[in-house]
Amino acid sequence: MNHSGTSAPGSTRAHDPFTLTIFGATGDLTHRKLMPGLFSLHARGLLPDQFAIVGFARRSYTSEAFRAWMAESIRRFAPTPPSDEALHSFLRHLHYHLGDLEADPGAFTALRDRLERDPALPKNWIFYLSVKADLFEMLIRSLSEHGLVRTPFDPLWSRVVIEKPFGRDLETARALNRSCLAHLDESQIYRIDHYLGKETVQNILSFRFANAIFDPLFNRQYVDHIQITAAETVGMESGRGAFYDATGVVRDMLQNHLMQLLCLVAMEPPARMTADAIRNEKVKVLQSVVPIAPGCVDGMAVRGQYTAGTVDGRPVPAYRDEERIAPDSGTPTFVAMRVDVANWRWSGVPFYLRTGKRLRRRVTEIVVQFRLPPLQLFETVECVGDVCDLVRARPNRLIFRIQPAEGIELRFSAKRPGLQVQVEDVVMDFLYQEKWPGTLPEAYERLLLDVIRGDSTLFTRSDEVEAQWRVVQPVLRAWEGRDEAAPLCWYPAGSWGPPEAASIFANYDTDWHNPES
Repeated sequence: MNHSGTSAPGSTRAHDPFTLTIFGATGDLTHRKLMPGLFSLHARGLLPDQFAIVGFARRSYTSEAFRAWMAESIRRFAPTPPSDEALHSFLRHLHYHLGDLEADPGAFTALRDRLERDPALPKNWIFYLSVKADLFEMLIRSLSEHGLVRTPFDPLWSRVVIEKPFGRDLETARALNRSCLAHLDESQIYRIDHYLGKETVQNILSFRFANAIFDPLFNRQYVDHIQITAAETVGMESGRGAFYDATGVVRDMLQNHLMQLLCLVAMEPPARMTADAIRNEKVKVLQSVVPIAPGCVDGMAVRGQYTAGTVDGRPVPAYRDEERIAPDSGTPTFVAMRVDVANWRWSGVPFYLRTGKRLRRRVTEIVVQFRLPPLQLFETVECVGDVCDLVRARPNRLIFRIQPAEGIELRFSAKRPGLQVQVEDVVMDFLYQEKWPGTLPEAYERLLLDVIRGDSTLFTRSDEVEAQWRVVQPVLRAWEGRDEAAPLCWYPAGSWGPPEAASIFANYDTDWHNPES
């Protein structure tokens, strides 16, 4: 018997009937991502015929009013404009349940009674915790105490999806893991990181392990260093100021998104393409990261905060002048960090990670820079228009572009036409939109389908989460354990971050790769 409810290998469509209950159903995530993603899955025929979506929140909506509001969300945020027929077909699966998680002791009893007794609600259950993080433990405990969590071997299954942040540090992440595992089996927990749902993130594994010509180069003999950049142009829009000021860039981006990209580019080939095999290899990478010793953080990491500037041609305020931000806030909006992975493949190859708000361009990319040949036999030329100059030899670079222009770029040297033996940097470029025109699946669309199908490959495991926190814990401890005189670098909005970010290269003969096109 298939107790997990997982679809057959090679199957994309979900087959088991299910009811998805979204706690916090009137929030921004449901409005912008979850409902448009679920609608897209339904419109493409990837959901089973029998399914239901129950929005749980404390606003006084009827099911009809909730459907009308979600219809507007789908029209606004769905990847492609919905037809009236497809939208009507989807909306009949939506229901609303009024309840207050914090103030009403009977909220879970009423929900359980409805889920058990309403014939329109299938009895395989998914619970999506789209609520503030300090409610996670209470919610999971209440689900268990009210009989809404089944055993892993029950023919009818139940699953819980947990949004980030998963803890605030290593200690709280461990406590949350203990609480989750006291009521749920690991196979029932889906810790969601939307970066892992992006098509080009998944393509890193395909590129490395489906092509015999590339993966043998991914090691200390050929790779000089690797840079991982996740740059955002946005600031504190959508009322995120209060959340962000209490969170900061290390917790918001570095601990989860960038750690996952590091794992995918550095991991060993899994024995098979299964959830546990892949996650085992990612954990090994994190366990191989050299801990930053006390007193050494300043040489390994730089933090910054944006001042007023210009982004995409419009003036934007400084972070401290944003809505719901303390005027003397020391919260970093930028971080650059060096990571060393001490294993047989990567020892001696530094990984440079950076991410920040209000940077020059919205771009996420991984740059694998290869070593220069041991002997420079050719002159290297660089041309701007018709003007060419001799320059230092350029290293080969392999660039994974995660967003926005999804693709893979390979930079290498080729001989220029002419009588002289000179080489110039040239580019081989693969773009998803050129090869496969159309809209790439949204990250949440892919991840929601995986939850429904019971595929946990793209979700983080408990030991993986704790290993990620162990990597960044020395940085948090150093920066948050100091007084206000601790160094916080400044950078104007619309730049690539503080100049001090280059200091983590130390005596290394390189600099940040800043894409301009």
